[in-house]
Amino acid sequence: MPDAAAAVTPTQIAQRGSRQLAVRWADGAESVLDVRALRLACACAECVDEWSGEPRLDPATIPEQIHPLRIRPVGRYAIQIEWSDGHEAGIYSFERLRALSSA
Repeated sequence: MPDAAAAVTPTQIAQRGSRQLAVRWADGAESVLDVRALRLACACAECVDEWSGEPRLDPATIPEQIHPLRIRPVGRYAIQIEWSDGHEAGIYSFERLRALSSA
């Protein structure tokens, strides 16, 4: 039986070119995420209504060539991305990153 913690424990997170973010997981899997899709998946209060859960972010306002400027760890459970459109409020838990990679 696979170790559930290993499935959501990254061993490496790196930008791959300007369009992808690669995450290598402790269970040996690798996720490659499109950075624009990742920006659109931001679940912060600016992008998603806290009460209704309805999206507040209009995808048309996100440039096609958006890219991370900086990626910072948040404790031992998430990353925070500073985006080229000035947005930096979102926190992406490792569990969410893994779920987005299989969506």
